[in-house]
Formats: sequence, structure tokens, C-alpha cells
Amino acid sequence: MSAVVAHVDRANMTHPVAVRTLQAADRARWDEFVLQCPGATFFHRVGWQHVIERAFGHRTHYLLAECDGAIEGVLPLAEVKSFLFGHSLASLPFCVYGGVAARTQRARAALDAAAVRLAESLQVGHLEYRDIERRHPDWATKDLYVTFRKALDPDPERNLAAIPRKQRAMVRKGIKAGLGAHVDSDTSRFFAAYSDSVHRLGTPVFARRYFDILLDVFGRDVEILTVTLQDETVASVLSFYFRDEVLPYYGGGTRLARDVAGNDFMYWEVMRRACERGVRIFDYGRSKRGTGSFDFKKNWGFEPQPLNYAYRLVRSDAVPEHNPLNPKYRLFISMWQRLPLSLANLIGPYVVKNIG
Repeated sequence: MSAVVAHVDRANMTHPVAVRTLQAADRARWDEFVLQCPGATFFHRVGWQHVIERAFGHRTHYLLAECDGAIEGVLPLAEVKSFLFGHSLASLPFCVYGGVAARTQRARAALDAAAVRLAESLQVGHLEYRDIERRHPDWATKDLYVTFRKALDPDPERNLAAIPRKQRAMVRKGIKAGLGAHVDSDTSRFFAAYSDSVHRLGTPVFARRYFDILLDVFGRDVEILTVTLQDETVASVLSFYFRDEVLPYYGGGTRLARDVAGNDFMYWEVMRRACERGVRIFDYGRSKRGTGSFDFKKNWGFEPQPLNYAYRLVRSDAVPEHNPLNPKYRLFISMWQRLPLSLANLIGPYVVKNIG
């Protein structure tokens, strides 16, 4: 694993910093900066530009701040135009983390100013940053999302012992059921389990092509782990690896999963395998307060950490509420759950691409 470097060349601090749009020749330098910048995440990687453009057709605006040819900060942005959900500029749609990643305060300030100017010139409803830390106290906020992150012990058995007793019993139930875990090289089994699961929750599904693009763009840093029982798919999860962290990002279980603790076994297997790879942080990702996902992650002994999503309102009067907890979407969720799975998989990608 590469060390994160926070070094700044003080000799260049007297020279001005300039913000410009990412060019093709900058892509390797952008990712090198992201890998070394302490505040950057997997979602700051330049590959997300290709993912968002190829999978969803949205226009991207990738900004970098540099001085004398050295990058001091980056800001990935994508523009979503939706008849249903409005016009927005965000860092970054379909991602749980985003915002400015910078080594210097002046680069952060310059990128913030450039983003606001861009949002105003595009006449979007709002500019959104999906930050972990609170950086814009003067912007509108939404106290809805939390993340769950925990350090891993190098010894897998100690990690298992650290799981609260009731949840640990569920993991052992999956082990006793004879479940197996396998790394897949394609998305077929994953998509079958994932699409069935989100359909039962009443959530529109991403297109399978989106997951194929993730594998194509990020290669070995994306891993699909599928849990089976006697060759029958029970559950599957797609995880991102970044520096010394693992983030299980998309997952789902079949109807069989509940009977054999398939999801519990699956996330333990991700944790165990990541530990053996030398990963130090397990990131359970984003959840909404008051949901089953939130409770499930707390049951593992993870403590919620508020996510500081900030909104600079441009043409909108209020922060958007495009989430399943909004009462006006309850009828839609109920109707979606009653759709045949094949029809939901056909229509879902056209809906979800406009939500971000």
C-alpha cells in the first residue's frame, strides 16, 4: 500500500495557484495526486469521469488547481439534468464522498470559487458537495446520511471477536450452513442477486452495464464476492479498494439469504479477506438514519459518523429531498415493488440515472 503524503512545497506558496479543466494529458497526474492526498477518496479518482459519462451520459466538469505545474487540489463535478428531479451540479453523483481534495487552503478556496462560478453560469438549481468533514457552515445542509468506518485488526479472529455477540452468532450461522465465497470475474451472479434485492426494497436498479463499466475502468480495485450454497447464489457484493481501505458498495441477497444468514456471512468474508490483504479500514459506506441498513451496520459494532453534505443554492429555494424516506415517494416505492422483476430491470436504469 502506498503511504499518504501531505507534503507541500513551501517555496511555491508565493506563486499564484490557477484553476483549469482537466485535460487528457493530466489524467495520470490527477490520480497520482489523489493517491497521495490525505483528504481524497476512491470517488476522487479520475476514472469516475469515464464511468459517469459512459454509464449515464452526464456532462462532467473536472477542475484542478495547480502552481508551476504541480497539482495542489482537485474537484470532480458532474451535471445532472432531470425533468423529474431538476438541474444540479454535484461532487459527485452516484458517489457517497466528494467535494474538494486539496493539499493547501488556497487551492481549496480557488476550487470552491470556480465551482460556484460554474454553477451560476450553468444556472443549476444547486451545487452539492458530498463531504465527510464539515467545510461550508454557511451553505445549506442535510442531516440525513451517516457513514460507518472502523479500523481492522491484522488478526481476522480478533475482528470476529470484536463483533457484538448477536451479530457474531449470525456470522457463525452462515459458516455452519456451509456457505462458500467466491471472487467473480464478471457481473452475472452479482447482478442477479443485487437486482432482486433492490426490487424487493422498491428501489430502481442500475443497469448491469454500469457495473461492467466499473470493472473495466477500475480493474483490480473492484472486487465482486459471491456467496453460494451448493452452487446456488445466495448473495453478492461489489467492493472498492483504495489505499488501505475497503468499501463494500453495492450488494444484495436472494430470498434464500435470510434463512442462512447469507448477507451476514458475506460481509464477514469481505472483512476477513480484506484483513488478509493488509487492509486497515473497513468502510461500510453511507446509510440513511432510521433505515434497516443503518441498524444492520450498528449491529456490527460500527458507530455512525455524520456526513456533511453541503448545498450552495443557486436557483433553488430549498435543499432537494430525493430519497425514499420522503413521504411523497412512498406510493412510487409500493408500485415499484409490484412490478415484474424483468420490467423493473428494464425501466430502472432510466429512473436512477436522473437521481444521482
